[in-house]
Amino acid sequence: MNGKRILTVQDLSCVGQCSLTVALPVLSHYGVEAAILPTAVLSNHTMFKSWSYLDLTGEIPVIYDNWKKNGIKFSAFLLGYLGKVSIMDLCEQAFDEFSEEGAPVIIDPAFGDNGKLYGGFDMDYVAAMLKLLHRADIILPNLTESCFLLGEEYKTQYDREYVEDIAKKLRAATGAVVVITGVERDGLIGELIYDGKQFEYVLSEKVPKFSHGTGDIFAAAFTARYINGATLAEACGTAGKLVADCLKATAGWHDYGVQFEDVLYSQIQK
Repeated sequence: MNGKRILTVQDLSCVGQCSLTVALPVLSHYGVEAAILPTAVLSNHTMFKSWSYLDLTGEIPVIYDNWKKNGIKFSAFLLGYLGKVSIMDLCEQAFDEFSEEGAPVIIDPAFGDNGKLYGGFDMDYVAAMLKLLHRADIILPNLTESCFLLGEEYKTQYDREYVEDIAKKLRAATGAVVVITGVERDGLIGELIYDGKQFEYVLSEKVPKFSHGTGDIFAAAFTARYINGATLAEACGTAGKLVADCLKATAGWHDYGVQFEDVLYSQIQK
């Protein structure tokens, strides 16, 4: 461990490989301390046919009060699935009160994919997320989220000019370094990075599978590597390879989540 402590703010699904269930082990695997702020406890993630939801928003001020008393600070922040607009103000409070000097804020908007919003989200949530992204140093939206944030047309077939224009507009709208995930080009898939000066693609083989929670795995691996000194491209490369390896290790189309444990274990054995 290198003394870095990341606060990740997400929900906790008791069953199912997503959100905090994957963020904790992945962050730890890549050598950072994973502190958590659970926004809700779910019986299981929402790809199952039924689930329960316990809102923890009311407990967050109590948690903050004790962090203040104990002098707790964080080296970085990683935000994932928040679920409610009211939590966003609490996130900004955390940035203001619990940041070590220079602590970066990394946000995965986590509200949609494949041209659609996830269930329970609406354009009011999207507008609130755009406001929150002004506090971010790095944002990790997929193309769906990017288009919703900007009010742009979502396309499944697009050229380089289209996706780079989206990246430019996101940079102008938020001021953050933009990392658009799931960008496809020339039969490959990966990320488009735009820091306001240049575009950089990190692309690799596309695994023809889908699974719930892969974005959460990507965000955790990216954040840990970046906080440990990797460049944006290096962090994307590590995170993208981890997701691809996890998909390959998981049989079929698996809404439960990928078998990331096998992949992390194999890395330890090398």
